[in-house]
Amino acid sequence: MSTATLSKANSSWLSKLPIVSHLRMSSGLQRGMLVTGLILSVLFVICAVFAPLIAPFGFAQSSDAAGDFPRQAAPGGQFIWGTTASGYDVFSRTVFGAQTAILVIIAAVVMSLFVGVLLGLLSGYLGGWFDRIMVVLADAIYAFPSLLLAIVMSIVISHGQSSLFGGVMAAAISITVVFIPQYFRVVRAEVMRLKAEPFVESAQVIGSSLWRVMFTHLLRNATRTLPLIFTLNATEALLTLAGLGFLGFGIEPTSASEWGYDLNRAMSDATSGIWWTGMFPGLAIVLTVLGLTLVGESMNDLNDPRLRRFSRKKAKRITQSGGRA
Repeated sequence: MSTATLSKANSSWLSKLPIVSHLRMSSGLQRGMLVTGLILSVLFVICAVFAPLIAPFGFAQSSDAAGDFPRQAAPGGQFIWGTTASGYDVFSRTVFGAQTAILVIIAAVVMSLFVGVLLGLLSGYLGGWFDRIMVVLADAIYAFPSLLLAIVMSIVISHGQSSLFGGVMAAAISITVVFIPQYFRVVRAEVMRLKAEPFVESAQVIGSSLWRVMFTHLLRNATRTLPLIFTLNATEALLTLAGLGFLGFGIEPTSASEWGYDLNRAMSDATSGIWWTGMFPGLAIVLTVLGLTLVGESMNDLNDPRLRRFSRKKAKRITQSGGRA
C-alpha cells in the first residue's frame, strides 16, 4: 500500500472521530459554542494532568521554609489568588481540585458505561422476561436522587471520614447507579432496531454465536450516540461531587483538594468581605460544567439534521444537490 493511500486512510479515520467530525459539520454559532466548550474542557484536563507542575504549592501545604503562610491573605504577590482561613493557597487548591473532579468523572462514567451497555445489549437482543424485568428495574433506579444516594454511599464507604478513595468512590458509585439506566435505554432501543436488520439476520443464518452477534455486529452500531451522554453525565458527576463537599460529606482537605468543600469553608468568609476563597473554586465548577455542557449540547444539535446549521456555501451545495447533506 502506498504512502498516499495510507495517508488518505488515516485522514478518513480521523475525520470520523466524534469531535473532529462535529467540528467539520459545524458553522457559525454552533461552531463557536463547540470550540468554546472544547477550550474550557481541554483547560480542565490540562489542569488535572499537570497540576503538580502548574500549582506553586501542594493542595494541603500551609507553610514553607520561610514559615507559615498568612491566613486569609488577599490575592497578590506570592499568593496570586490569596489564601484560605487555614493558610492554604487558593490557586493551588483550585488547580489540584481538577484532579479530584476528573477521577470521579472517569470512575463514574466508565463503570456506568460498562454495566449499562452490557445490560442494554442483553436486554435488547434477548427480549422476553429478562427485558421486561430490566426495564422495570431501570425505571425504578432512574427515580433515585443521585445526591441523596451519594450521601448514603459516603457514610457507608468512609463512615463520615472521607479520604480521597472514599470520597471519589462514594460519588462514583452513586452516579453509576443512577446513570446505568440512561446507557441501558439508549443501547437497548438501538439493539431492538438493529436486530431486525439484514446484516444481523445474515450473521444468525451462518451460525454466528450469540456473543459474536452482540459484540461484533450490534455493539459497534448501537453505541454511536454514547459520546453525547458521556459529556452530559460528566457534568452531573462533577456537580454531585461538589454537592457532597458543600454539604460536608466530601473529601477532607488533607486527603485531596475538592471544590465543593472549599466553597463550604468559604461561606463564613463571604460575610466578612473575603471573596477570593469562594469565588475561584466556584468559577472552576461553573466553567468546567459550562465547557462540558457546551460540547455535549453542540454534538447533540449537530447529530440532528433538523437542528444542524450550515454555512451559506454548504447550504447552497446541499440545495443544488437535491437536499443531500
